[in-house]
Amino acid sequence: MPIYEYESLEPKKGCRMCVRRFEEIQAVNSTPLSVCPGCGRPIRRIISACHSAVMEVSPEYARVADKIAGYEREGMWSHAAELADKHSEHTKDPSLKNRALEDYKKAGYSLDTLEKHSTSKDD
Repeated sequence: MPIYEYESLEPKKGCRMCVRRFEEIQAVNSTPLSVCPGCGRPIRRIISACHSAVMEVSPEYARVADKIAGYEREGMWSHAAELADKHSEHTKDPSLKNRALEDYKKAGYSLDTLEKHSTSKDD
């Protein structure tokens, strides 16, 4: 069921619910509310701003991510770590840096080496 937003037609006179915009879950074919469920004052349904994020990935990033995943599937942890590390430096992607560190651990690198490696020149 979709979530609809409503606001008071008289915002200065509304209750705690309709003084600000509020959300109501309703079926698509439901009649829009005309009065506040809290105080009975007139309200209207509004067009809500879309609060979603669409993350597009560049073809280069997708290619590198696929290559890293391939190395990981093959158990080639060192190769995966090096590629992820190199690409994280280029893209400044902290999640890719963490993936590189995890792959380095799986490849058998010591914790001391990883700690030195994880502190970047920018820190």
